Amino acid sequence: MKLTAKEEEIMSFFWEKGPLFVRELLDYYNNPRPHFNTLSTIVRGLEEKGFLDHKAFGNSHQYFAVVSREEFSKSSLKGVIRKYYSSSAFTAVSSLIEEEAISLSELKKLIAEVERKNG
Repeated sequence: MKLTAKEEEIMSFFWEKGPLFVRELLDYYNNPRPHFNTLSTIVRGLEEKGFLDHKAFGNSHQYFAVVSREEFSKSSLKGVIRKYYSSSAFTAVSSLIEEEAISLSELKKLIAEVERKNG
């Protein structure tokens, strides 16, 4: 599941706010706001990709997320691990430790949590 930066930004509005009409999306942008047609095109593209669906209200459509932020995050993380770490979670975690992005004590807490969940 890949999204452009603009698509991810728009999805974040749906994840945070719930169902929205395209005209409501415009309210969340500062000036200069994107054009209605631009947002509408991106939203329809997100629907085609399976991230959004809609309910029809006359000629208007209210869109809603069908992929949760958690599902997207997990899929994105798997993609990063596959692309940059040869599908090895071990290599990814090793890299985080080497870059000091995660400490040894944090890693130990994580291991304990996983063991408790799988216990």
